[in-house]
Amino acid sequence: MKAVICGAGIAGLALAGRLHNVLGWEVVVLEKAPQPRTEGYMIDFFGPGYDAAEAMGVLPWLEELGYPVSEAAFLDDDGRCRARLDYGRFARSLDGRLLSIMRPDLELALRERLSFAVGLRFGVGPARIDPSPYGVHVTLTDGTALDADLLVGADGLHSTVRAMVFGEEQRFVRYLGYHTAAFTFDDSHVRAELGDRFCLTDTAGRQMGLYALRDGTIAAFAVHRSADPRRPEDARAALYHEYGSLGWLVPRALAGCPPSPRIYYDQVAQTDLPRWSRGRVVLVGDACQAVSLLGGQGASLAVAGAYVLADQLAGTRRVEDALHGYERLWRPAIRDRQRAARRAARWFVPETARRLRVRRAALRFAGLPGVSRLAGTSLAGKQRPSLRQLTALPV
Repeated sequence: MKAVICGAGIAGLALAGRLHNVLGWEVVVLEKAPQPRTEGYMIDFFGPGYDAAEAMGVLPWLEELGYPVSEAAFLDDDGRCRARLDYGRFARSLDGRLLSIMRPDLELALRERLSFAVGLRFGVGPARIDPSPYGVHVTLTDGTALDADLLVGADGLHSTVRAMVFGEEQRFVRYLGYHTAAFTFDDSHVRAELGDRFCLTDTAGRQMGLYALRDGTIAAFAVHRSADPRRPEDARAALYHEYGSLGWLVPRALAGCPPSPRIYYDQVAQTDLPRWSRGRVVLVGDACQAVSLLGGQGASLAVAGAYVLADQLAGTRRVEDALHGYERLWRPAIRDRQRAARRAARWFVPETARRLRVRRAALRFAGLPGVSRLAGTSLAGKQRPSLRQLTALPV
């Protein structure tokens, strides 16, 4: 059997490794970007993806690339800490099954686990997709073509495969009213100020987070409210416009902000499709199950979703039946997480000073004995049934 996977992100790489290493499939991964993405932000990796990564044997690599974060601290324009979340307590609430890792490093770990037999091609993507009852013929942007038993769209929120096979993006992408950005910069003063903390601005309507990386640079993460879903032509200018009035270390971060091509910038949105597969074409990751950064666990769910799909392909004779089984089992977990994200939106970036005060109080309350475990369980969003019950874990 042969699979063509469009998208060398988290979901695509996780699925490629699983299909080849466990099922013995021939796999080709296509990525339209000319090289692996280096832009991205720090994520907390826990929940079902953590379980899947452990079963896949990749967890030791993730732990090696992870960062020790002591706390998430919310600071005002004068640098005073107004609220904090103890990461040690948070980790204990999840039985220690939590790590903080840069998104590009998670992709690196998954990419390094691929066999050399997996074809990984950058700078190329699908130009035409011709399905048949027994497979898919894919014409590529470089003029070549591939035939496969299965075509997978793992190409993210703005999926080309989804647009070609299922319909235009606006039919399936739900904008949540925010823009987000991430970049890295050099500043020794900022690095000394941060230490091993993940520091965020305690501000209404917009928020910037900063954390020090092991290579000596600083990673910046930003999210702000916007009524317009369109991405700006000049991301750097947009960041200056949105965050230029903030204090603390934000002016230094903006001064070190790189040119627009080196900034990750996108809308905050969810995807919602009536079905995730059509014939021998299927979607994974953000192409069909984006929960948005407001809900967290996007990377975890991408790994877990890829695992469930591979497990169904391993245990079901007909490819189409496996694709339907994957969606039947996994969609309820995504639907629940998307709902939770929409509920949490107003607290992720509070719109008013009053809501800021309520969030501060909630974070102080979360630090009380016993409450942190309840908060951790809520954030983890235990699947009913669990990933272990949905698949043949461990393998």
